[in-house]
Amino acid sequence: MELKKNPKADLRNNSGLYFVLGLAFVMLIVWGAFEWKTYDKSNEYDISLNVEDNLDEEVPMTEQIKTPPPPPPPAAPEVIEVVEDEEEVEETVIESTETSQEEEVIEVEDVDVEEMEEDVDVPFAVIEDVPVFPGCEGASDKRACFNEMMQKHIRKNFRYPEIAQEMGVQGRVNVMFTIQKDGSIGNIRYRGPDKNLEAEALRIIEKLPRMTPGKQRGRAVRVPFSIPITFKLQ
Repeated sequence: MELKKNPKADLRNNSGLYFVLGLAFVMLIVWGAFEWKTYDKSNEYDISLNVEDNLDEEVPMTEQIKTPPPPPPPAAPEVIEVVEDEEEVEETVIESTETSQEEEVIEVEDVDVEEMEEDVDVPFAVIEDVPVFPGCEGASDKRACFNEMMQKHIRKNFRYPEIAQEMGVQGRVNVMFTIQKDGSIGNIRYRGPDKNLEAEALRIIEKLPRMTPGKQRGRAVRVPFSIPITFKLQ
């Protein structure tokens, strides 16, 4: 005899429904786990509510120190005594300085006025009597002789500095000096392209001899003079 199952009792008929319900239940649990939130307990509370106003405490008061008023000024004397000045003041009489016709006029003799000698510089080009270079005393044109003797002196004492030659330095040094009232050479000034050339030009001028001083209106004066010294390499 064959056993037959009741088709309603077969659990496999509703297996799909059970699977869907189970899946939905699992998803609901997972969603709840993700959405679950926890909060820490907070002990914050409003402190201002627990503050008690102590109105019974005594607040110290600051006392204001009063300075005493200044003393009153001394009272003016009621009676002012007037003292009369008994001393006599002599009046000063100012006499007139104008002369009258009755007064005699005394003639004043001529007074000799000494002329003060002024230290002036007279340029070489305009001086009346030029300084005389030694050796030009008998020359008719002392001015031309002076220039010629200056050129001879420069050529005789000229020496090209070795340092300037090695460096290839050349140029013109303008020298200015003054022939003093005693014939000596002073107030030497110079300007050139190199210090070595300037030093050589100074050495040449310092070797100039004493001269006969120049004269203006018969009086010895200082005579400024300038001359260029050219340094040129061969």
